[in-house]
Amino acid sequence: MSPKAQPSFLARVRAALPRLHPTERRLADFVLSFPGELASYTATELARLANVSNATVTRFVRKIGYAGYEEARQHVRAERQTGAALYRVAASGAEAGDLVVRHAEQGAANLEQTLGALSLEEIDALAEALLTVRRVWIVGFRSGAAFAQYLAWQILQVVERVSLIPGPGETLGEHLAGIGAEDCVVVFGLRRRPAKLEAILDQIVRSGARIAYVTDESLAPDRRVSWHLRCQTAAPGPLFSHVSVMGLCHLLATRVIERAGQDGRRRLTAIESLHDALDEL
Repeated sequence: MSPKAQPSFLARVRAALPRLHPTERRLADFVLSFPGELASYTATELARLANVSNATVTRFVRKIGYAGYEEARQHVRAERQTGAALYRVAASGAEAGDLVVRHAEQGAANLEQTLGALSLEEIDALAEALLTVRRVWIVGFRSGAAFAQYLAWQILQVVERVSLIPGPGETLGEHLAGIGAEDCVVVFGLRRRPAKLEAILDQIVRSGARIAYVTDESLAPDRRVSWHLRCQTAAPGPLFSHVSVMGLCHLLATRVIERAGQDGRRRLTAIESLHDALDEL
């Protein structure tokens, strides 16, 4: 069975519930709430956390379709990398004392590693493309949607030809049909990525457009795109940190505005004049 067709760990547990012994059911209830613990603990440690015996753990993993505990743990470990918050919640609870400091330190480290892996030449080449192509298309789903909207909003100050897609009620196909080789597409592909994102990216590649692909560090460099900007997203809790993604968007938008030249300044002046005339801000 291919990894794509393999039932998830949680699906296996839910399917087995009706045939479990009461103590196995107690273990099942525990792992349904804290599935990531299998990736972190030995069978003995899991048994102690769930208040069951080692033998119960062994019977349980076999009943849900694994040859042994290690196979189940490897499956959970792989699924944990997809980004599901449920897999990253700890049963024991994190110590809260220095939580703010740990979040700040990890966010700073993520930002430093992400921007440190880039060069100004690389960022400026992308900024120049955004300023000179026929049209800029920006695509984002789930967590990436917020960053797509932020980047589109910021560069719109100097780039008129920006399309944030898809809009409410629109299909992506309605926009992909209009993308051509003279365009640039910024695609946000952060965990957890939609299942169809790879097919969408393939379609954009076939259009011949230049592509900037913004992802987390879990993806290997993608040679199909012009720019693959990989952001570090480690965090001390169940949610990935997107500090580095925002930092990247801010840097890119700043360079777009700074490199926009006289045309950009004229547009900025016109926008500010309209803000005053309409008393908008």
